[in-house]
Amino acid sequence: METDKEELTDLIELIFFEIKQYEENTSTVHPYDIAEQLLELRDISNEEYVSLLKKIPHELLAEVLSELPDYVQEETADIFSVKKLADIASKMDTDDAATLIQNISEEHEEISQNILQSFDDEDKELIEQLIAYEEDEAGAYMQTELFSANINEKIGDALIRLKELKESGEVDNIWHVHLINDRNKYLGSVGLEELIIFEHALKFEDIPFEKHKNFSVNHKEDIKDVVEMVTNYNLNAIAVVDDKNKLIGRITSDDIYDIIEESATEQIFNLAGVNDEAEQEEDMFEIGKTRAIWLGLNLLTAIAASIVIGMFDTTIQSLVALAILMPIVASMGGNAGTQTLTVTVRQMALGDIEGDDARKTIVKEVIISLANGLLFAVIIGIIAYFWFSMPMLGVVIALSMIINLISAGFFGSVIPLVLQRAGVDPAIGSTVLLTTVTDVVGFFSFLGLATIILL
Repeated sequence: METDKEELTDLIELIFFEIKQYEENTSTVHPYDIAEQLLELRDISNEEYVSLLKKIPHELLAEVLSELPDYVQEETADIFSVKKLADIASKMDTDDAATLIQNISEEHEEISQNILQSFDDEDKELIEQLIAYEEDEAGAYMQTELFSANINEKIGDALIRLKELKESGEVDNIWHVHLINDRNKYLGSVGLEELIIFEHALKFEDIPFEKHKNFSVNHKEDIKDVVEMVTNYNLNAIAVVDDKNKLIGRITSDDIYDIIEESATEQIFNLAGVNDEAEQEEDMFEIGKTRAIWLGLNLLTAIAASIVIGMFDTTIQSLVALAILMPIVASMGGNAGTQTLTVTVRQMALGDIEGDDARKTIVKEVIISLANGLLFAVIIGIIAYFWFSMPMLGVVIALSMIINLISAGFFGSVIPLVLQRAGVDPAIGSTVLLTTVTDVVGFFSFLGLATIILL
């Protein structure tokens, strides 16, 4: 107990020290580190967490809140007044402010609207536009703060303007100057490091065209395509344009990393039959309920496999060795199918499987499964022969192993592809369907062959 008190005291003192450093402009700690410390404090003592949260300067708190999970941002409506929340949101980048308001609206719609109303008309309109985007659209992840320059502007003048914007805190994490014409049409981007080699008296139009990086995405484009472009071309940021090619914002690499992490987490949870959003809930009943749904579906698939076994009850009673060897066939098929399924879903998420690639993927996985099936068929066939001194039993389980592993490879690649074609997330239902297939095919082939060959 004494150790817990000391830990709590040390943590509070550490956060206070970091806050003081920030106020004195001597801080070298990233807001993410403070956010992690606050989460730790929240787990130990919610009372101390709330008390300390109220003492953090709003400018720092705006950065820290951006690093905290969505469910923690939701709670801020119970801690701060609308006026304070509005002040904190006003100090955030527009994309982060929109996210905070959206999270608060999950439980406190009226408060979120009051926060929004406190912004001036221009900022209010920008945030409303960001909130209006669908979750999978590029515009939902862009920030409107960026550094742009007219193609006819002098490089030196633009750099002076950038210095002023940085000093006032209006922009941060600037890697490019986005070039536009008099009608705000996007023309391309030039890296700030490229500007070093040019005379400041030159205009941007004098920069050779090969120095321009013309990477942009439409605001309605699928965010998965944006992630693919940023990762493929190693971009720090990418310009966002509207339907008329007007520059309206940018998406930075830190947001892309967050999207990749969220996507990977969602896939892992879904493949295990777990809802990633539900797992963030603190209510154990809600978590248990979502897991129970998938367990219920799994129960139905288990019953289907048991029905197949029941069809051959006479065969099993005649030869007990079948009951001993049955789990091996089903287990090998299940594991082989899971390998194929995991690889296929991941490649689909990365955009590596498109169009004609689907057929190649299926053929590849079937060939691999056939090769493994032949290998392990020989091994288990020999084991079964020496274990039960029955040569034909070894043949039966060997043939069944080949059939089930080929089935696992085929359906492990086909199921997620079919689900995607049907507009269903392939990570959600694939595991349950695949388990059903490998169990049913495994038991049916093993017991069916045993009935034909051994009895």
